This record gives sequence, C-alpha cells and structure tokens, in this order.
Amino acid sequence: MDHMAFDPGWWVTAVELPAMGGLALMLWRAHQESDRRMDDLEHRLDIGLGQTREALSAYKLEVAKSYVTTGYLKDVEQRLTEHLVRIEAKLDGCQGCSK
Repeated sequence: MDHMAFDPGWWVTAVELPAMGGLALMLWRAHQESDRRMDDLEHRLDIGLGQTREALSAYKLEVAKSYVTTGYLKDVEQRLTEHLVRIEAKLDGCQGCSK
C-alpha cells in the first residue's frame, strides 16, 4: 500500500490529464466563441457600412436635384432686373399722369 500512496503515474492519469483536458476544452470553446463574435461584428459592420453608403448616395442625389448652377442663377437675376426696369419705366411715365 505504501508504494501506491504517491505514484506519479497515478497522479498524472487521475488529476493532471483531466485538468489539462478541461483547460484545453475551455480554450477551444473561448476561441470558437471569439470567432463567432468576430463574424457577427463583421456582419453588423458590413450592414452599417452599406446603410451609410446608401444614405450618402441619397443625400448626394438630393443635393444634385436641388443644386442651383451659377448660370441659372444669373439668368434669373437678369430676368428679375429686366422686370424691375420695366416697372420702374412705367412708374416714371405715369408720374406725369397724377399731376
């Protein structure tokens, strides 16, 4: 009995191997879980990036639709000026009418 009290082979087989196997299993599961979380995070990032690109595209389209060119603005200014000059001429011509 005395020689079975501290047999290193028994200690390795009964305690250390199952403990090392448990640690290895824990590490493998942690690695699998981190891979799964990274894949999930990458998927959510791709979705968010796609939504951001779509929103930017829609904004660019809205800006392009509502953007006024300098030429168009000058044309409108010229037409307004012509109308104001005509109104002014009518008012100048009609000042003699009221006297």
